[in-house]
Amino acid sequence: MNRAIGWALAALALAGCQGTARQPRPATVAAIPGPVAGDASQIARMRTAAAQVLFWSQNQRDANFRRMERIFPTHVVRAGGRVRPLPAGAPLPLPAAEIDAYMTANHVAGIIVVQDGRVRLERYAMGFTREGRWTSFSVAKSFTSTLVGAAIRDGFIRSVNDPVTRYIPELAGSGYDGVTVAQLLTMTSGVRWNESYIDPNSDVARMFVVPVPDGQDPTVAYMRTLPRESAPGTQWVYKTGETNLVGVLVRRATGMPLATYLSRRVWIPAGMEHDAYWMIDQSTQEVGGCCLSVSLPDYARMGLYALEGGRRGGAVPATWFAEATRAHAPVGAPGSGFGYGYQWWTYPEGRYGAQGIFGQSITIDPARRLVIAIVSSWPQATGRELSAARTRFIASVVAAAAR
Repeated sequence: MNRAIGWALAALALAGCQGTARQPRPATVAAIPGPVAGDASQIARMRTAAAQVLFWSQNQRDANFRRMERIFPTHVVRAGGRVRPLPAGAPLPLPAAEIDAYMTANHVAGIIVVQDGRVRLERYAMGFTREGRWTSFSVAKSFTSTLVGAAIRDGFIRSVNDPVTRYIPELAGSGYDGVTVAQLLTMTSGVRWNESYIDPNSDVARMFVVPVPDGQDPTVAYMRTLPRESAPGTQWVYKTGETNLVGVLVRRATGMPLATYLSRRVWIPAGMEHDAYWMIDQSTQEVGGCCLSVSLPDYARMGLYALEGGRRGGAVPATWFAEATRAHAPVGAPGSGFGYGYQWWTYPEGRYGAQGIFGQSITIDPARRLVIAIVSSWPQATGRELSAARTRFIASVVAAAAR
């Protein structure tokens, strides 16, 4: 595989990591013709973008984050015919000037605030609209973990206490021997990993660049080479590669592409309004840790789906979201209130959410029955000041919603 393409796939599979002609495949999955299909002009276009993804200019980010499915190959997550309505609620008592200032200063393309199932704030900028789609980056991790719950409910996965090797036997004899599905979900496997986004020799940069023998899954081939550095369950280390393994595990257990399974078990039951697009790797499989392109209202619907415990459609066990969104591992300073669940971040005051680089987030406040979804093109992938500004803005939203 071309190293530039590999770097792009790695770069996109990070944390916090429209419309060419499409050829539908059976069921709900379709691939957009692109580099994987071997079209020379599209390969050249992808190579150009691939080498620069993390280094796009502000104008490029503003333009490309809302059309990633035109640049990279994807599978389609089909929406159903029954859309969950999001009726208008009382306008949030938050000064327009404060909203405008936050959006402008932080390159925010869209904000939606839903309380008690009603939209109290919905704003767009930079040419983005409610019908458009914006890349998730690592917000996708929380979607992927939900598919584990669905696979347990459907009987494809027996328990989160199962060893990972039950579903990915190629990991036997590697650092993942004895690691459970739960430890994979909470990123407490004990396997060594470097998530640096600026080091070309980091694991997150190399995992799709190292050559893979024919017939082997690229994620599994790379992850099985990593050594263990601590006992499973004892240390949290953020690892996008492990979410990619979760995706492989779900795909193996269900026998379906992730896009198909997400459509059947979440997208349609949750009443999503628009199709979504999930980026695929060089093996034409979805990248579990990253890169869904989703409309802003559907990000909010995902937040509502989690807030309501996945009751719509009964796709996950009744206790799944309560378990998935509690802190299984502490993150940051002791007593800070920040933690990590099953691919969900946990916050003080009982809140939880999903995060992706460049300012993507879904924040859920169960006490106030509140969902806040924000999509952005921050001037850099991560940053203390950028995160702090978002935290302050969300605090203003919560305070206004409590009035």
